[in-house]
Amino acid sequence: MRPTPAAQPEAEDAGLRGSNQSGVRDHNERIVLTLIQRHPGLAAAEIARRSGLSAQTASVIIRKLEADGLLTRGAPIRGKVGKPLTPMALDPAGLSSMGMIIGRRASEIAVIDLAGRLTARREAVYPYPTPRAVMAFAERALPELLQELGPGGVARLPGIGVSAPFELWNWLHSVNAPAAEMDRWRDFDVAGAVGRLSGLEVVFQNDATSACTAEHLFGRGREFADYAYFFIGSFIGGGLVLNGTVHPGRSGNAGAFGSLPVPDAGGGATQLIRHASIYTLERAIVEDGLDPRGLWIFPRDWTPFERQVGPWIAHTARHLALAAVAACAVIDFEAVLIDGAFPEGVRARLVAETRRALALVDTQGIAAPRIEEAAVGRNARVVGSAALPILSKYLLSQSTFR
Repeated sequence: MRPTPAAQPEAEDAGLRGSNQSGVRDHNERIVLTLIQRHPGLAAAEIARRSGLSAQTASVIIRKLEADGLLTRGAPIRGKVGKPLTPMALDPAGLSSMGMIIGRRASEIAVIDLAGRLTARREAVYPYPTPRAVMAFAERALPELLQELGPGGVARLPGIGVSAPFELWNWLHSVNAPAAEMDRWRDFDVAGAVGRLSGLEVVFQNDATSACTAEHLFGRGREFADYAYFFIGSFIGGGLVLNGTVHPGRSGNAGAFGSLPVPDAGGGATQLIRHASIYTLERAIVEDGLDPRGLWIFPRDWTPFERQVGPWIAHTARHLALAAVAACAVIDFEAVLIDGAFPEGVRARLVAETRRALALVDTQGIAAPRIEEAAVGRNARVVGSAALPILSKYLLSQSTFR
């Protein structure tokens, strides 16, 4: 498996040129689309003011994007003075995009619209991921989804995002995976395989960073300029947002909070991944003689496991609080957002318990962060994956466009 960080938009001249032959939008068009994505309802005059474009240039771009089906006009807002203001918004039906995640317990392929809403999905659950199992699922699911989109929908796909944990072959003992099978990921070109199978351009990114991308675009990302994002799947991961921009890091693995050292019961320290991951809950369920597959099968229903879930939440929250303080000692985050591959009710309980645990931690010398629920939910990784091609060709991520 040879992952590379997600492709970044190429630098382009500021001139108004429309989209090029690869489908990448002009830089000024990206500015307008990004402003409207971050601030739905802006009128042309405000778009021009915030972007630094002339009023004429902004109007020309808006009309072109509207003609291309990417923007829609709201009802004019009439004030006391001047012409009515017409709010602009992205047209959800103007574009579809596809994403795939490779998880340690399940893989998913989904299609989203321009508003980040899931319009189609397929899922496969397995004991552990192997290239053979994952690609067998892709060979079934991709043609089905492409057929559902139809020729017109496929023609409007900007690509497919693929996300997976970097170094899938690590922590094998935690999921009882055979080393020989998992070692095949080391040299498996998953992006190339998905590209050949789908016929689409592929953008690859770490799965937790993709989840953070989904939250930033479609969740609570508009509320905070700087925040840490924890996503709890089989193993915990996360992402960083600084100055309104998701930062994947030098190697694409920023926000690898699972590697943070936290105290253990023996007086030493172990990684957060061993204290704040769903695999530890799964292990407790198995030890009590129950079948844990309900943790992963859609729709998620964890009520049969309440005897194990309660202690897991308490244990996980204590360690999340410690990790939040450690992260905020390095970067002065406004908030820590928590999400994961669990039901919303479990997320709410985990956040409430983490707040209580944080109140017991010594935070002298730092500003204690707000502990908040994220909004996208268990689909964050696949939604973020599907958003990658949209980011690559249609949007900008610079902080100046908040």
